[in-house]
Amino acid sequence: MPLAPFADAGITAYHAVKKAVPFTYPGTTAVVVGVGGLGHFGVQLMKVMTPATVIALDQNKERLDFAMKLGADHAVLAGDDGGVGEILKLTGGRGADVILDFVAENNTPEFALKYLRPARGGTYIVIGYGGVVAPTTLDMISKEINIIGSIVGSYSELTELMELNRQGRVHISATTFPMSEYYRALLELDKGHVLGRGVLVPDF
Repeated sequence: MPLAPFADAGITAYHAVKKAVPFTYPGTTAVVVGVGGLGHFGVQLMKVMTPATVIALDQNKERLDFAMKLGADHAVLAGDDGGVGEILKLTGGRGADVILDFVAENNTPEFALKYLRPARGGTYIVIGYGGVVAPTTLDMISKEINIIGSIVGSYSELTELMELNRQGRVHISATTFPMSEYYRALLELDKGHVLGRGVLVPDF
């Protein structure tokens, strides 16, 4: 199994989860949005590093089954409402305490703010990009919403992540493609057929 994704997708997810840790406690519910190359690390790391109940959210049923195998407590298919109804149902109307958004484009941020806990102190961590996060100033103040941006991690965090891998607590799922078949790899990614990370390897 190629190790390269640990130094990209892995530490990006690890860096984000470390930011989520201070906002989790027994009884916390966290939603991992997008179970792709980054999100599949996010699900595992939230289970390893926090006491939170983890809900995986994706528009691909196969990826949700994958998330459950990785340790997610619940899996929600993002339908027309972006999963809002099902997440509120699973949390008894309480909403998510922490959201890690590995997608953050199209309507994902808009939906996320609807299932972020309506009481004070919900935390929305944005890792993906392309969309717009636009809560009203009244919501920001009255709900004391935390919105945190997160980018790739550091070398020391890579060392920490690799230790979790050495202990057998975090694993990578990757599909390899010969470099000469890069176009097929792009098509497979676009169709959502790749579970985990897609990796191009030299074919000479």
